[in-house]
Amino acid sequence: MLRIQRKLLVVLLVIFSIIAAGCTNNNNSPAPSNEAGKPSNENKSADKEEDKGGGGTGTAAAKEAPMLAKLAADGTLPPLAERLPVQADVMVEPVVDEIGRYGGDWTMAWTGPGDKWSVGQPTEEALFRFNKDGSGVEPNVAKSYEVNEDSTEFTIHLREGMKWSDGKPFTADDVLFYWEHMLTKETFGKAIYDAYYSVDPVTGDKALATVTKVDDYTFKVVHKYPSVQFLERVAIDNKWFFAPAHFHETILPELVGEDKALEIAKQWGFEDTNAFLKETGYYYWLYPQIPTLRPWVAKNDPNGDQFIMERNPYYWKTDPEGNQLPYMDRIVATKIQDPSQRVLGTLAGDFNLSTFGAQDFTVLKENEKKGDYRVITWQQPAWMTSGIQLNQTIDDPNLRKLFQDIRFREALSLGVNRTEITEIVTNGIADPIQASVQEGLVGYQEGWADQWSGFDPDRANALLDEIGLTKRDKNNFRLFPDGSDVTLTIMDSSEESANYTELLKKYYEDMGIKTNVKLVDQATLQELKYSNQVPVSIENISVVNVAYRPDALVPLRVLTPWYGLYGLYVSSGGKEGIKPEGDVAKILEYWDQIKAAGTTEEINRLGDEIVKLHMKNQWVIGYAGPTPTLIAASNKMGNIPEDLIWADEFRSLGAAHPAQFYLKP
Repeated sequence: MLRIQRKLLVVLLVIFSIIAAGCTNNNNSPAPSNEAGKPSNENKSADKEEDKGGGGTGTAAAKEAPMLAKLAADGTLPPLAERLPVQADVMVEPVVDEIGRYGGDWTMAWTGPGDKWSVGQPTEEALFRFNKDGSGVEPNVAKSYEVNEDSTEFTIHLREGMKWSDGKPFTADDVLFYWEHMLTKETFGKAIYDAYYSVDPVTGDKALATVTKVDDYTFKVVHKYPSVQFLERVAIDNKWFFAPAHFHETILPELVGEDKALEIAKQWGFEDTNAFLKETGYYYWLYPQIPTLRPWVAKNDPNGDQFIMERNPYYWKTDPEGNQLPYMDRIVATKIQDPSQRVLGTLAGDFNLSTFGAQDFTVLKENEKKGDYRVITWQQPAWMTSGIQLNQTIDDPNLRKLFQDIRFREALSLGVNRTEITEIVTNGIADPIQASVQEGLVGYQEGWADQWSGFDPDRANALLDEIGLTKRDKNNFRLFPDGSDVTLTIMDSSEESANYTELLKKYYEDMGIKTNVKLVDQATLQELKYSNQVPVSIENISVVNVAYRPDALVPLRVLTPWYGLYGLYVSSGGKEGIKPEGDVAKILEYWDQIKAAGTTEEINRLGDEIVKLHMKNQWVIGYAGPTPTLIAASNKMGNIPEDLIWADEFRSLGAAHPAQFYLKP
């Protein structure tokens, strides 16, 4: 397995060196080849100021799923030709292996509405998405685009005749409405994304872009200063740069009044408009009332035992033979209470496609034949499989001082036996190394993986004594100099990590550090981040390229536990949070320079400086190296690629374009 991982890393090296040197000007998605049902691997590039097309265009007469054909025949739905964009603007989605067949359900496990992204990422339709090899972005919801010579003006074309899932037209008005009434007003709880700011390379001043409508199917984004990576940043930061205006204009306080908006929120089951607008403006795919562009549309309340999404009759993509996608009728997500139910359900055939971590590798492989499924491995650009993040801004002053002391981080690193961690948590798949950028990826640093990676409890205890934690209580746990307990609280949102967190507790307490493990749901964990109440987290770091996805390494918002309220300070413009200092402030300086950089070479150099500061400080400590994501897919499910990268930037499973998954007879 490790040899396979290293071969994959060689592939990744090629991919990400292309990304590092690439620009924003990739055009057409692969069009179908002459071989029936198989996509072409051709990828054409064009110079700036030329039209950049997104996807093949529909040329054959379109066909539809039987369930929709019946609705169209009885007049419940308009004919298919009236539901698709104009023929030239239909997006043709290449298939992985063969033309699929209609029907059936994609059955999966989920943990309820807090598990939003397990259905959100696979069904997402972004304005621009990363192409298959990760070398750049391609139009998706957008049809094409042009960029001027200095990367300050982006003209984006939409698909004529494209419709929302309720049949209403999708036009540039939906982009402008989103920009003017939602994004810039921050109605759904997110600050304006960094992608929309350009930076003066001389003064460092930030300028917000302007967005204007050209015609019904064209809009223009203009930056004051060059924005070399604008499209990549939009593909990551603000994938849906649009919203159904005809829905949101009926609920926004700005348009209906505060009292009416609160009344509507309560009708939906929300106590206040803030929570209501965040859910409907950001996590909209969970709500049947909200029109979408996704291949499947919510059909019921996500709070039940099953959440069901059903095919979108107005979906705007076909396969190379003109069959309207998606192939599968529904996604059926069944709520589970315990992680073991996901494994057991897969072995029993209840779930025909699910994803797993390395801890389930052995049981899944041993039961492949019996369970009639196959295990597919996708490599991750992760720093680790198992590790911790220490909140550098935690409220407790004693803990904050301790967490900011590099000697404490070194002690926690040396005091844990990585070999045991990797054997128990990853079945020996991972290497016992430090959290670090993998060899072959952008930002790799020679020797980082070995930093503080040995098991040396004597050195760890000596460091803790040197810090001043020499006093002990009657149970031999260390005390702060003021006599208060030294207690670490590790917060986790999943029971799947129980073996790992119990091992950490054992090793930390062997060093005299009292340790608690607290399990909270994902929604609560997010709230605790905002209130600065997450001392220790076991979240991973997974970054393709810091220049494209800085959030995990650069404190731009409340997201990643290690930087805590530094992120709130930045996102609020200094009105809230804690002002970054020292090397954290240096990271932000480098990031500002990246935003103002005029060349990819300069961007790559500055990104490397950010990574070096992470190596120097080791705010994130790793105990087991990265492992692949495991995809357990029924042998009856086809068109699932086996050679992709599992990365949030590429939308994880969404990178496989699941609308072209299908079930065999």
